[in-house]
Amino acid sequence: MGLEISIELLTLIMFGSLVALLMAGLPLAFVTGGLACVFLFVLGDARALNIVPSRIFPLMTNYQLSAIPLFIFMAAMLEKAGLINDMFDVIYKLLGGLRGGLAAATILASTILAAMVGVIGAAVVTMGIIALPAMLKRGYDPKIAMGSIMAGGTLGILIPPSILAIIYAVVAEQSVGELFVGAVIPGLMLSGLYILYVTFRCFLNPDLGPPIPESERVSTREKFNLLGKMAAPIALIVIVLGVIFTGVATPVEAAGIGTFGAFIVAAIHRKLDWATVREACLTTLKASAMVIWIMFGATIFVGLYVLEGGQQFVQETMQGAGLGPWGILIVMQILLIVLGMFLDWVGILLLCVPIFVPIIKALGAAAFGFDDPNDLVLWFGVLYLVNMQMSFLSPPFGYALFYLRGVAPPSIPMKDIFVAALPFLFLQVVGLAVCMLFPEVITWLPNLIYG
Repeated sequence: MGLEISIELLTLIMFGSLVALLMAGLPLAFVTGGLACVFLFVLGDARALNIVPSRIFPLMTNYQLSAIPLFIFMAAMLEKAGLINDMFDVIYKLLGGLRGGLAAATILASTILAAMVGVIGAAVVTMGIIALPAMLKRGYDPKIAMGSIMAGGTLGILIPPSILAIIYAVVAEQSVGELFVGAVIPGLMLSGLYILYVTFRCFLNPDLGPPIPESERVSTREKFNLLGKMAAPIALIVIVLGVIFTGVATPVEAAGIGTFGAFIVAAIHRKLDWATVREACLTTLKASAMVIWIMFGATIFVGLYVLEGGQQFVQETMQGAGLGPWGILIVMQILLIVLGMFLDWVGILLLCVPIFVPIIKALGAAAFGFDDPNDLVLWFGVLYLVNMQMSFLSPPFGYALFYLRGVAPPSIPMKDIFVAALPFLFLQVVGLAVCMLFPEVITWLPNLIYG
C-alpha cells in the first residue's frame, strides 16, 4: 500500500498543487489528469491506477456528450457563413433609431446568438468585432457599449442549447432537456434586465447612447424585408429548441437536426462551399477536443478525491460550521464565483459538481421548501449556471473581460473594461437572488412541459 495521508492534508496538497501549476500557466486538462495519476500512485499502488480507465470510460461512451461537437459545428457553420454579421445588421437597423438602441440591439442579438452558439468566448469575440466599432463610431459611451457586449455574451451559458448545461447534466446525472427548459426563463429574465438597464440609462442621459442619424434609418417596409433575411436562421433555432422542448427528440438528435439545418441555412445564403465546411470542422475539432480532455483529466482528479473520502470531509466541514441549508448553498455559490476568477468553466464544473450535488441532495428537498427532490436538483443546476455566468464577468480574471480585451481598441484601458462589467454583474446578482427566492422561475416551465 502507498502512503496514509489525513484527508485535511490531502485536500490542501491536492488543491494547492493544482492552483500552483495552473498559476504557472500549464493547461488544465493535463494538470488535473497528471496530478491525479501521481497522487493515485503515491496513495495506492500500481493497481490503484486502474481507476483511470474506469473513470474515463463512462465519459467516452456517454451518448449525451455527442451533442457537444454537433452544437459547436452548427454554431461554427452559421458563423463562418457570415450569418451573425447579417443578424446584427438587421437588429441594429430595426432598433438603431431609439436611444441606447444599439446597445439594446447588441444584447438582443447576443440572446439570439446564445441560442445558436452556446459557447461564451465565441459570442463575446464576435459581438466585440461587429458591435463595438459600430457603437463607438456613433458616439456611444464605451462603458455601456462594452458592458452590453460582455453581459450579452455570457447569456450563452443559460440560454439553450448551452454546452455547459449538457456537461452539467451528464456529471450530475440529470435530464439535459429539463435543465435546458429550466434555464429558459432565467436566461430571458437576465437578458430583459440588461436591456431595461441600458435603455433606462440612455433615456436619462442621451449622450451615453445617441440614436443613429436619420440618414442611416430604414423605412417600415425595408424593416419587413430585413426580417425576411433572418427567417432561415431563426426558424432553425425554433425547430432545434422546439423538438427538445416538446420531447420529440433528445438534445443529441436535436443537435443533429441543427447541424443539418446549418448546412441548409448556409446554402440558402449562398455561403456553402468547401472552405466554409473545412473551417467549421477545424473549429469544432479544437473546441471539442479541449472540452473532452479537460473532462478526462478533471474526472480522474475528483474521482480520486472522492475515493479518499473528500466528499464526506467537505460535507461534514460545511455542516459542522453550523450554517444551515441556505448557508451551505450560499457558501457553495461564493466558492463557485471565486473559482470562476481562476479556472475555466469545464474545470469548475468537474471539480465542484460531483462534490456539491450529493451534498445538496443529502440536505433534502424539504430543507429548501420543495416537495419533489427532482425539483431541488433542477433548481440547483440552474443556480449553478447563473453562478457560472457571474464568474465570467467578475474581475480580475473573468473570461469575458479578456475575450473583449482581445478585440477592443488598444486606446481603451483594462480598467474601463472592469468598470463596464460591474453594473451588469450587479444585475446578475439580482437575477440570482430572484431565482433563489422564487424557485418557480426555474421549475414552473419544466413542470408544465414534462409534468
